[in-house]
Amino acid sequence: MERTVIRDAATFEVFRNAVTGVADEMAVTILRTAHSQIVASSMDFSAALCDGDGRVIAQANTCPVHLGSIPDAMAAVLEEFGTTIADGDVYLLNDPSRGGMHLPDIFAIAPVFGDPETLLGYAVTVVNHADVGGWVAGSMAVQSTSIFAEGVQIPPSRLVDGGMINTTFLDLILRNVREPDLLRGDLDSQLAACHAGAVGLRALADRHGTAGFAVLVDDLLDYSETLLRAALAEAVPGTYAFTDHIDDDGLGSGPIPFAVQVTLDERGVLLDFTGSSPQVASALNATASFTRSAAYAAVQGVLGGHIPSNSGFYRPFSFRIPDASILDARRPAARGARGLVAYRIIDTVLGALAPAFPGRVPAAGDGGPDSVAIGITDERGASVVLWDVLCGAWGARPDRDGVDGISPLGANLANTPIEEIERSGHVRIDGYGYLPDTGGAGRFRGGLATFRDITVLAAEASVQIRSDRRTFLPYGLDGGAHGTPSLNVLHPGTPHEQLLPSKPHLVLAAGSRIRHVTAGGGGFGDPHDRAPAAVLDDVIEEKVTPEGAARDYGVVITAARELDLDATAALRTPVSPLHPLSREARP
Repeated sequence: MERTVIRDAATFEVFRNAVTGVADEMAVTILRTAHSQIVASSMDFSAALCDGDGRVIAQANTCPVHLGSIPDAMAAVLEEFGTTIADGDVYLLNDPSRGGMHLPDIFAIAPVFGDPETLLGYAVTVVNHADVGGWVAGSMAVQSTSIFAEGVQIPPSRLVDGGMINTTFLDLILRNVREPDLLRGDLDSQLAACHAGAVGLRALADRHGTAGFAVLVDDLLDYSETLLRAALAEAVPGTYAFTDHIDDDGLGSGPIPFAVQVTLDERGVLLDFTGSSPQVASALNATASFTRSAAYAAVQGVLGGHIPSNSGFYRPFSFRIPDASILDARRPAARGARGLVAYRIIDTVLGALAPAFPGRVPAAGDGGPDSVAIGITDERGASVVLWDVLCGAWGARPDRDGVDGISPLGANLANTPIEEIERSGHVRIDGYGYLPDTGGAGRFRGGLATFRDITVLAAEASVQIRSDRRTFLPYGLDGGAHGTPSLNVLHPGTPHEQLLPSKPHLVLAAGSRIRHVTAGGGGFGDPHDRAPAAVLDDVIEEKVTPEGAARDYGVVITAARELDLDATAALRTPVSPLHPLSREARP
């Protein structure tokens, strides 16, 4: 770093909040104008601002695993268009080999000029579109074995040229997706957000002058780097290793290891993923940019949200990511279900950081939002794509219980509202809630598993489910118990009940019902150290059954919902920790 001193602290603080506010305004624009349920309701999108060199200067409070990939998308656009970038342009891309992540995530990047000769920066949006073609509705089938089966591939391309939309290019994209009106509507929301970002960025440059704006940007990036290095200095120096797994690849192979060695020293933080799985045959393959993005999210989750996320935050990081691995697959590897990789990277990095930052790292959560994509052809022959995004639980934290029904660290998503799913008339939600005794036991309890019962009403529906943590359960920490497994059950509660794999693709007839259950979060601390009164509260709130209280916590609850302290004292004999933290997450 060349500078660590802010030259005008008051002006800087106003600027820091203002530029973040512009990014948040972009996000709100998408949220209010998007057409698809996965964007407008589940909030699977992101927004950010970059300077004229493509450096990230501000991010909206959106999806962390998107945001850390923006530098690679910007680099791809700058490489492709360079000196031809002009006012009024908008560039699209989704190709994982050219700056993208997976095909449903389409970047829209708009240059922002103060005058025709002065490039101030870029407004950047990325939206997970409901469908971009391919063989399965939703374009995220785990069973895909090549990117050529997953949908439309868009290398860095100019959609808007000097304010004029290339309608031939747009029509080509829309012709290859199942719901073109939805994609067009969500793409329009991205363009509107880019416009909002451009207006805000110009206003900041007008207020501070072009030169003053550039100085403030440099100050902001240096500020983030300074804060991050100070936070890293609080760690116990050393190298910390951890291994976690995805259960299987959806095609019968597994488990899939994720290994990391995290080195913390005066230079910063090195994350070495040597030993992680080679790329797999299915669509569980990520890009290096996505791997870095997940690692950034994990570290920031430990250190706190007070550090602005921008290119200055990234400076202390270095990576070793194996080529042709699940973390950096080679073309033409399928990528559609790569989201699961990010959540396991986060769990793995957090597991490694737990001893480096005592009292800061939670136990493992549900392993990432589970998704159910439902494809239907209606009576008119039109395609309908429904998305059920289901977030489950956080693991217990060092000082409090895990959270129920919340997005994991890397996502910032929301569970799809029942009304949104049922509105089409093609499915019905028959059950939705929490399941007792599913949070990992501990001094602090893991968050509960969430379930959803879905009945197909259409004549036929294609159903693709992405879930995990069936075998390798969410780990507990400091003696806490692991969480409970995810489940997919066909025709639950009937003589035809069938346990499905964690990542099935099905074609179901009208009347078929699926129960989907997320994993429960891991516990933190010895369960016998949990206050009996807290266990009683859990029983009263139906988060723990009386049987579970005795079995998992050694707490006896009477039929009158009262504590039996004598029986509890007798049951709570001294025990060794149930699940001490190892350097590897185990089933």
